[in-house]
Amino acid sequence: MIELKSSAEIERMQVTGRFVGEVLAEVSAAAAVGVNLLDLENHARRLIKERGAESSYWDYAPSFGKGPFRNVLCLSVNDAVLHGLPHDYVLRDGDLLSLDMAVAIDGWTADSAYSVVVGTPAEQDLRLIEATQVALEAGIGAAQPGGRLGDISAAIGAVAKRYGFRVNTEFGGHGIGRTMHESPHIPNDGRAGRGMKLTPGLTIAIEPWFLVTTDKIRFDEDGWTIRSADGSRTAHSEHTVAVTDTGPVVLTRRPGETPALA
Repeated sequence: MIELKSSAEIERMQVTGRFVGEVLAEVSAAAAVGVNLLDLENHARRLIKERGAESSYWDYAPSFGKGPFRNVLCLSVNDAVLHGLPHDYVLRDGDLLSLDMAVAIDGWTADSAYSVVVGTPAEQDLRLIEATQVALEAGIGAAQPGGRLGDISAAIGAVAKRYGFRVNTEFGGHGIGRTMHESPHIPNDGRAGRGMKLTPGLTIAIEPWFLVTTDKIRFDEDGWTIRSADGSRTAHSEHTVAVTDTGPVVLTRRPGETPALA
C-alpha cells in the first residue's frame, strides 16, 4: 500500500531530511586517512542522540540481513557499495567511502547517501561518483507529477550507460515516510512510460548505485555488506524526494550542496 503525504507531512519529513543532510555532510568531512570507521559511526550516534532523533537502521532486520543491524550508518569501502557494516577499519589514502543514513524525527523518516574519496583520488573513482550524482539528479528531474515510475528508472539507467558503468537492479530506491522502506521499489534501470503513475504526495528515496565492470554482487560473511562480485569499485548517491504539484522537491540536500549537472 502506498500512502500519499499531505503538504504538512512533507514539511515534517523535510525537517528530518535537513538533519540527515547535515549529519552526512559533517561525518563525510570527518572521513580522512587514518580515521577508523567506528569513529565515524560513533560521531553519527552522538549527533543523532543530541537531536533526539531515532536511527532507522538500529535493529533493522530484513530477510536478506544476518540478524538485526546494530549501527546508525552504513559505511561501504571501495568494492563495497551497500549496507556496509561499520567495523574496525582505518581509512587509507585513496579509499572510496559511501555513507548511508536514515533517521526518524517525530515519526517521519528521511534517507540519504553520499560517496567520497579519502585522501588522493583516482580519476576513475571521481568519475564513478560523478556518474551516481548525475544519475541521481536525472532521476529527481524525472519524478514529475503525472509521469511514471519507469521514467525515474530509465533516467538513472541512461546515465549509467552514458558513463559506461554497470547497474544491478536487485536493490534500488523505495518509498519512504512513516517507515524507512515503503512501496514502491524503484529499480536503477527501466523503461520510461512504464509503472505506476507519479502522484503528488508520493515520497521516495531515489538511490543510484553503480559498479565499474560487473552487475553482479556478493555478500560478506557479516551478512550485510554488499560488494561487487569482481572486486571492482562502486559508488552510491541517494536523496529523499517528494513529488508535488509543482514538481520534485529534494528533502535531504546537504548544506552547500550543488546539484550535479551532466
